[in-house]
Amino acid sequence: MNADKKVAFYTLGCKLNFSETSTIARDFQNEGFERVDFEESADVYVINTCSVTDNADKRFKSIVKNALKQNDNAFLIAIGCYAQLKPEELAEVHGVDLVLGATEKFKVTDYINDLSKNDMGEVHSCEISEADFYVGSYSIGDRTRAFLKVQDGCDYKCTYCTIPLARGISRSDTLDNVLKNAKEISEKNIKEIVLTGVNIGDYGKGEFGNKRHEHTFFELVQALDEVKGIERLRISSIEPNLLKKETIDFVAQSKTFVPHFHIPLQSGSDTLLKLMKRRYLRRIYTDRVRLIKERMPNACIGVDVIVGFPGETDALFLETYNYLSELDISYLHVFTYSERPNTKAAEMEGIVPISKRKKRSKMLRGLSVKKRRAFYESQIGTTHTVLFESENKEGYIQGFTENYVKVKTPWNPSLVNTVQEVSLSKIDEDGLVRFQEASSDNEQMLVV
Repeated sequence: MNADKKVAFYTLGCKLNFSETSTIARDFQNEGFERVDFEESADVYVINTCSVTDNADKRFKSIVKNALKQNDNAFLIAIGCYAQLKPEELAEVHGVDLVLGATEKFKVTDYINDLSKNDMGEVHSCEISEADFYVGSYSIGDRTRAFLKVQDGCDYKCTYCTIPLARGISRSDTLDNVLKNAKEISEKNIKEIVLTGVNIGDYGKGEFGNKRHEHTFFELVQALDEVKGIERLRISSIEPNLLKKETIDFVAQSKTFVPHFHIPLQSGSDTLLKLMKRRYLRRIYTDRVRLIKERMPNACIGVDVIVGFPGETDALFLETYNYLSELDISYLHVFTYSERPNTKAAEMEGIVPISKRKKRSKMLRGLSVKKRRAFYESQIGTTHTVLFESENKEGYIQGFTENYVKVKTPWNPSLVNTVQEVSLSKIDEDGLVRFQEASSDNEQMLVV
């Protein structure tokens, strides 16, 4: 056992990475390790990497350096998507002792019988074609919400994306195991579960190791809605072509699934969508937004969009900008295109200068601020429930409504992990909504 050993974790990237980090952390704790914050001295540091973030190598080196400041003799392990794509590159970073690929990361404790520092990082990384089996995971203890992994990998061939190279083919957890994990989470007094995966709308494919769909995403949603003890269920990013009308209709009447959707668009130009090899055109996206807003007028809709993709002329960018400006959405996640090795987009003509990419990104981020503000203003005078989180941020506690309006109030520990009904009244100067109890009666409202 490792009763006197400490381990710390740092997670880059998506909710899926967070769910896997949490599960791997529990494996360490089962082996006797004590989990500590990454800013503390530890015997082992595990860095879960991401291939989507720009300058991933620079970010990784900075995190390694910070870990070594805490303990220059610590054993450093790199896992995750970047570790699968560029294992040798990470192994050469000073201080890194072990790099594990897509399947090996789930057996990390098997590789650390000896915590002696290595002169050179040791690599254990499978061919991505071998990542054809499913490993379930979920996060608990890290946040008020839990991230529940239901699916992994992707069979799509988007020309800019390395995720299929980093995570392998599309495969799913069994429905029984998803429900078991959801029940375990509910028993730990966690109020909200966020469903996560690489392409969760493809749920059911590879459920029992076969390529056909054993269940559909809609059937998963229906089954989870019946799990007792869960107050909120939230769908994370889902492809527009896989977000079916039946799912939207079901969420609209569900008591647990919340009216919040994050739907990747990537471009508002059909010309670019075809170059990206996305599986939909703009009319499909428009239809999904229309359906959601018809059934749930107060729903929050987030959008992923890429700027600077090869071939994106000024006219095509403005096509995207104007489309998003007119669309009834709530916020944007803007990604500045960067070339990724072994992708078709990296070989395409029509390269957009970096300066133009940055300018376009700034324009869309400005649009996102306006969209979020307009969405918040549309919620004034409505009543919602807020799940308050556990962190004290400069004297305030924060939380989200079911439709993803961010709310804050002066720090009150009794509110942590509670769901409070509030009336939205005013928006704060920094874009949040501030909450306090009215002194005249027990009504709760949001005030500046």
